[in-house]
Amino acid sequence: MKKLLFAAYSLDIGGIEKALITLANYLQKKGYEITIVLEKKQGIFLKELDKNIKILEYRPDESKNILKRKIKNLRKRLKFIAKYKNKFDFSCSYATYSKSASFIARTSSNNSILWVHSEYMKLFKDNRREYIKFFNEISIRKFKKVVFVSKKAKDIFVNTFKRSHLKIKKLQDRTEVIYNLIDYNKIVEQSKEQVKDIRKEKIYTFLNVGRHSEDDKRLSRIIEVSRKLKERKFEFRVLFIGEGKETENYKEMVKENNLQKEIVFLGKKENPYPYYKIADSFLLTSEYEGFPVVYIESMILELPIITTNVSDSKQIIENKYGIVVEKNLNSIYNAMERAIKSGVKCKEKFNCEIYNKEIEDKIIKLINK
Repeated sequence: MKKLLFAAYSLDIGGIEKALITLANYLQKKGYEITIVLEKKQGIFLKELDKNIKILEYRPDESKNILKRKIKNLRKRLKFIAKYKNKFDFSCSYATYSKSASFIARTSSNNSILWVHSEYMKLFKDNRREYIKFFNEISIRKFKKVVFVSKKAKDIFVNTFKRSHLKIKKLQDRTEVIYNLIDYNKIVEQSKEQVKDIRKEKIYTFLNVGRHSEDDKRLSRIIEVSRKLKERKFEFRVLFIGEGKETENYKEMVKENNLQKEIVFLGKKENPYPYYKIADSFLLTSEYEGFPVVYIESMILELPIITTNVSDSKQIIENKYGIVVEKNLNSIYNAMERAIKSGVKCKEKFNCEIYNKEIEDKIIKLINK
């Protein structure tokens, strides 16, 4: 039985955490022995893990005393190395940004993978130097393979390092695109649950599910466009599922613009899928994304998508499962107005089995190298 290790931050609500749970549970059922190492052994997704998956905590010291912190963390690293050095057949740093996850994955196996979940160039505002520094700080060259969840993110990475004097050996061969595996049967089953905090109504309903973070998610765009739509007497509502550091700011914006009837905050949901059945379309207005899990969830539940041009949306969504718009208020306004007036349709039926099979084949190939 092959032993696999995944290193991450926590298992709280989020697209990355959901993707990890799905992947780990799937591989456990396939007969692999799975260990997950978390910086913080917490999060509501913990209870969704297969009971046979082993959970460890590797929490770096965060003392304000620099010398004390360095000594404690050195001891932790040495202890981990002594116990787990190359004890696994495959290891993966699933929290891209985490230096601890990087260390754990590279220590645990010679077959170590870095999984990149976001389009980091946008995070660093197109600053190539900061982008390269970020990947160097998580020891990019020491990983056997780098996996991206979108072709766009991979292309940015390859082109950036090709143009840099800090070139990575055999760069093209060491990178790959693998979308997120999805437990489609569970999603369909969970979507049947009855909810009591909101009802399906005749009024056109948009749905947004995700973290409330303005840098990347840009939910302020939805609020601003909703203000304009209301001024022009359109009837609609937007359901926000999720929370984050900007939640209170968004609520204040909604209050200031007298949009409490049009925009409804439903908070975090362990099971968001019944709300996909209440909505008429999914609405994503992000500035950048890795590969949104909500795309696949919407496609499984046959909910049309309105999205800004992020990740591989042009390739996957446009003219198939919804519409792709530019990252500006005018484009988003036009799409929402069009949806309210005449709706948005899915032109194709998503084949969950083919989608998952292609991903499974790539993952098994990675593990067995």
